[in-house]
Amino acid sequence: MAADALTSTVADLRAESDELDAIVAGLPDDGWRTPTPAPGWTVAHQIAHLLWTDRVAVVSVTDEAGFTDLLTEAAQNPTGFVDAGAEELAALPPADLLADWRATRTRLYDALPLVEGGRKLPWFGPPMSATSMATARLMETWAHGLDVADALHVRRPATARLRSIAHIGVRTRDFAFTVHGLTPPAEPFHVELNAPDGDAWTWGPADASQRVTGSAEDFCMLVTQRRPPADLDVTAVGDDAARWLTIAQAFAGPPGPGRG
Repeated sequence: MAADALTSTVADLRAESDELDAIVAGLPDDGWRTPTPAPGWTVAHQIAHLLWTDRVAVVSVTDEAGFTDLLTEAAQNPTGFVDAGAEELAALPPADLLADWRATRTRLYDALPLVEGGRKLPWFGPPMSATSMATARLMETWAHGLDVADALHVRRPATARLRSIAHIGVRTRDFAFTVHGLTPPAEPFHVELNAPDGDAWTWGPADASQRVTGSAEDFCMLVTQRRPPADLDVTAVGDDAARWLTIAQAFAGPPGPGRG
């Protein structure tokens, strides 16, 4: 079952990346300089960030000693090393940037299924399974892809791939409270989201008094902090649930200029 989940998630990551690739592949060079909703980030910065993160994910999978070196380097600039990597890569000619991202993400797709069962991959936060790594890359690719689509006025269709992103958003509830200096609620929440195909995706006990309901796509926009809660079809019942909607985040660390 774990292997099936990994294979499925890697396939979703590939599909999500290919969809974003199709949006940017035909851009003229000046199109890559289009500003995105992330302050100071162009389309090139968004793809550069994905390339940089895919690169370090490959290192995590294939070279743990090398990843330890990356952690040492990151400690020298803990709040800015990720953005510095994106800034450097965004300066590449667009054709080179796109070719590098294609080659790097393909290496990641090939490497993840080879991770032995139970092995945890090192990361900048807690170590994670290969499936969790693939899910995190899917979430980030979707979120930064949304920034690119918004910048270029492209409307992307919602897909079943959102379920994995919503799942991260639900699972990181307690982290969101903690990172904001708040005590996580003791009571589990019930989350029920309307999937793109009309089905309902649910988490938590059905009789929970704290509840979140609404659009799965909008919930994913919420937990990746791509839209303000007031603009989204996501509703809370209960004070703790309502507070969660104001702080929810599916990514590690505080949101920065690159929006997670």
